[in-house]
Amino acid sequence: MTITIKGETRTDFGTNAVGRLRRKDLIPAILYGEGVTNVPLVLQKKDIVQVLRSETRENTIFKVALGGLDVRDAMFKAIQVDPTTDEILHADLIQIAMDKAIRIAVPIVHRGDPIGVKTEGGFIDFVTREVEVECLPRDIPERIEIEISALHINQSVKVSDLALPPGVRILSDPNLVLVVISLPHKEEEFPGEKPEEAAAEAAEVKEPEVIKKERAGKEEGEEKEEKKGKEEKKEEKREERKPREEKKERKER
Repeated sequence: MTITIKGETRTDFGTNAVGRLRRKDLIPAILYGEGVTNVPLVLQKKDIVQVLRSETRENTIFKVALGGLDVRDAMFKAIQVDPTTDEILHADLIQIAMDKAIRIAVPIVHRGDPIGVKTEGGFIDFVTREVEVECLPRDIPERIEIEISALHINQSVKVSDLALPPGVRILSDPNLVLVVISLPHKEEEFPGEKPEEAAAEAAEVKEPEVIKKERAGKEEGEEKEEKKGKEEKKEEKREERKPREEKKERKER
């Protein structure tokens, strides 16, 4: 079923105008596309939610009625959401030409329980959850499914293993890993004690060495200060002797 939403041309701009719209459950938006003029719009929040809750979600192609006979095919390019409240703040729509191929990201869905998980103690590592494809708008797949039941430990499924629907061309790297069956990493074991206790003991062993180094550094500093003081006293005595030696030298002359 094709979804049709109503879009009104937006004439008021600025922070205050946007705030008034959102209080009425209206969302500022913009419609753009190749070879068309950008159109600032106002959309009903409930219409956006309806599209996003459909089976194809963000990949849904719907119609935007701009008034009269001006009805355009479009899809959401970006949805701006408040990170705190999850409220929709703004929507970007891209106009679609139904006879031209488009690039789009399609989600990957896994089917089956891998042997490596059921009998070998592994777990499923979902490395990549979507791939980029190119196709006509009418051929956009809702999802791409991969069968993983036969996978053992360290076995994987790559982009090159995908079976694509007719009319769909893959754009992602063929060597890109989608899913792999991995073994859990084992934590280093400490016989007879917990890792926390071993770490505490290690800290206790290292503590005297640290104190020793600090004490040695302090003693070395004190020795340097003492040596410096002796040198300064010797210099003072030399300065005191100079006038007497000069006076004695004048008398001898």
